[in-house]
Amino acid sequence: MPNKYHKAHFKFCDLEDRYSSWKKSRIAILPVSYDLTTSYRPGTSAGPKAIIDASRYMETYDDETGKEVYKQGICTLEEIKPVNPEPEEIIEKVEREVSAILKAGKFPVVLGGEHSITLGSVKAFKKKFKDFSVLQLDAHRDMRHSFQGSRYSHACIAKRIIELTSLTQVGIRSLSKDEAGKGYKNLKTFFMKDMIDNDNWISEAIDSLPSDKVYVTIDMDALDPSIMPSVGTPEPGGMGWYETLVLFKRLSQKKEVIGFDVVELSPMPGNVSPDFLTAKLIYKFLSYIF
Repeated sequence: MPNKYHKAHFKFCDLEDRYSSWKKSRIAILPVSYDLTTSYRPGTSAGPKAIIDASRYMETYDDETGKEVYKQGICTLEEIKPVNPEPEEIIEKVEREVSAILKAGKFPVVLGGEHSITLGSVKAFKKKFKDFSVLQLDAHRDMRHSFQGSRYSHACIAKRIIELTSLTQVGIRSLSKDEAGKGYKNLKTFFMKDMIDNDNWISEAIDSLPSDKVYVTIDMDALDPSIMPSVGTPEPGGMGWYETLVLFKRLSQKKEVIGFDVVELSPMPGNVSPDFLTAKLIYKFLSYIF
């Protein structure tokens, strides 16, 4: 098994032991409290704890699906909390931990932390599956070859992913001129300016994923700052709550979601609403998947 699971209060949904032990759980939560390469407003290292704290106050019955997905078992693993390592080190550690989760036959949910950690998960899935695609929800295209001297910056994550597998992006509304090129191999991008005038963008995005198996990476800045201000760079004009849920529901119906991560939440003192939204989004997505 990976690093030890938590028996104390640091548990998603604060579940009792019979629903949160490693042995009995189908779902494994991996908190990664890492924040080194973020831009503008730091603080994503506090994201996992804020999500887990908020999850303790959610209702665990989902009225839309009629499910109590926590009964599948949700184990919260010990937090990965590095002391200022380089991105390569944390990516390697995430890869090892996610590989251990997959080897045990469990469904991984990685809580960030900054977006660079996603590469560790994708590398682990690349070892496990010959064929899978990645769906990225994000405000930024993240297609820089390097940023501030690092190929493993959060601003480079999409570029690193397409070196390994196919990628579809949705919600994009901010990019550099160098990232604006077309014809990238393994990449399909749905820009927010086009999504708002296209009633079929959800179906088109799902259909653009060439594999039946899909890993999802969710940068919380994909959502509009009116509901998600707690991110490093809150770009205006983002996705809404219900359209995001519709995307996840249809994706879960048409594809096999094999894991996901949630990154870039940067909690704001005195405003717990974004933390609760993030916890609720995770729980809703799990309710669709299971």
